[in-house]
Amino acid sequence: MPRAVRIRGDEPETERRAKRRNVAGEEEEEEEEEEGTALRSTSPRSSGDRVDRRRRRRRKGAVRTSHPETLFAVFEPDKDESQGKQDRVFDDVDEPVTEESSDPPSPPIYEPYIPDDLVDDPDILAAFHYAKANYEAEKSRRANLFTMDHYGYEAPSCLFDDHRFLPIRERATGAVLLAAKSVVLLSSFLGSRPLNKCCGLWFQRNDQSKTAHVLTSAHLIREKDPSVKNHWKLQWTGKYHRGAEVNVHFLDKRVVPGQLVYLQENYELALYEVEVNKPVQLPTFNDCVRSGQDVFRLGRDENLDLKITHGMTAYEVPSWYERCHYMYFCRDASSRKLLDDDGGPIIDLEGKVVGLVNNHINETFIPSSILHKCFDFWRRFDCMPRLHLGMTFTSIKHLDPISIERMTRDHNIESGLIVEQVSKGSHAEKIGIREGDVIESFNGKYISTTIELEQMLIDICWEHFDQGKDLYAEKDVSVKIFDAIKHRRRTRNLTVIVSDLGEDIVKGTYPIMGKEAMPVSLYR
Repeated sequence: MPRAVRIRGDEPETERRAKRRNVAGEEEEEEEEEEGTALRSTSPRSSGDRVDRRRRRRRKGAVRTSHPETLFAVFEPDKDESQGKQDRVFDDVDEPVTEESSDPPSPPIYEPYIPDDLVDDPDILAAFHYAKANYEAEKSRRANLFTMDHYGYEAPSCLFDDHRFLPIRERATGAVLLAAKSVVLLSSFLGSRPLNKCCGLWFQRNDQSKTAHVLTSAHLIREKDPSVKNHWKLQWTGKYHRGAEVNVHFLDKRVVPGQLVYLQENYELALYEVEVNKPVQLPTFNDCVRSGQDVFRLGRDENLDLKITHGMTAYEVPSWYERCHYMYFCRDASSRKLLDDDGGPIIDLEGKVVGLVNNHINETFIPSSILHKCFDFWRRFDCMPRLHLGMTFTSIKHLDPISIERMTRDHNIESGLIVEQVSKGSHAEKIGIREGDVIESFNGKYISTTIELEQMLIDICWEHFDQGKDLYAEKDVSVKIFDAIKHRRRTRNLTVIVSDLGEDIVKGTYPIMGKEAMPVSLYR
């Protein structure tokens, strides 16, 4: 079903101008406070006050002010790996405090035996059996110590039992252990009925209020159709249980309830606020992720044990039901087991997060460059909007080179986005854009990948909000179109919606009412 879109009018011009002057002053103060590497924003508020003030700010386009007690995860550009090691700072990691024990050490255990000259003594034999039983019991107890359980672990990670990782084992192990400090498990419930489990990352903390925000996948609270079994695409109803009970499972076995702060439906991101009794470890993100890059995917099982999967990142042509901003995780052939790690991180060999797992079945993830833009927007405006174009695309750049060469040779098309779907009734359909057309540029800027497009859509929203405009308002963008049927280029103004809701592409259908029903036209 098509999603209803609300359109809100702009504010009076005089009020908006005054507000922009105030915003400019606040931005200067923010720049002075945010020169450090840690990004800062407002301190958390109570839930009711947060929602009311967020709604007012969205309507008014207000800027969030900064408070030094709130720390955010750090986003870094791609760096030389050796430099990245030198720059890593561990100041916010709490060292464990242990007291010196005055207790005597545990006695060593020795296996009993009977000297040869006493083997026939029945009393000695009885004493031996008693001592042997005690020895075996103590040996079994010590074999179950937490430091010894690795001998019987049934599912070792790829870094332990795969000889192919020998050249990078030490380095990769350090990266995994660094990133793992930020990875938690979340579970959701509807009453007493379990709903879902996802992983998450600490994203922000406030040491003064003793709260932290955890970033996870919105799959945690997805509504499922109970009549559909074992088919995740058909189970999805398009709705979320915003009021679901959510628990965050700390690594020290504590379980703390989380409160939904924000839900971004299009990127399927959810932020939860949690009370913490000590600072949590915030991850470092790397904005640069390349196709073919060696990465590890991290998750946690119900015992909070770490799950590690090695693979490579890739750009692929998305399926009809997938968003266009995804990248893909290509697992090793030996890693056949699917992990329930939606919301878990994809990390590089420095332990920096390069993406967030979106769907563990299709193995899609959201690259950190998009996460970066989303969170910058959220810190300032309390929302993560994008432009709804009413279309989905495939990047020419990621097609087979044979197809690319043919397009270049026959039609002088080297790059751009192929239109895969056009939403019925959308403005894109009204201005004549059809499946198979090529969008070569937006607002005069040539776009070669869907990731570049998504970043640009967010950047245009920044301009929109900086002008004091609102969510759910219309905006015009210029698009250059190559008509795949008529082999002609044209430039049109496309009216789009600024929204933080999920974008639905409505399939074009028409009813057969009789013999004179209009067939689908092959030409315009």
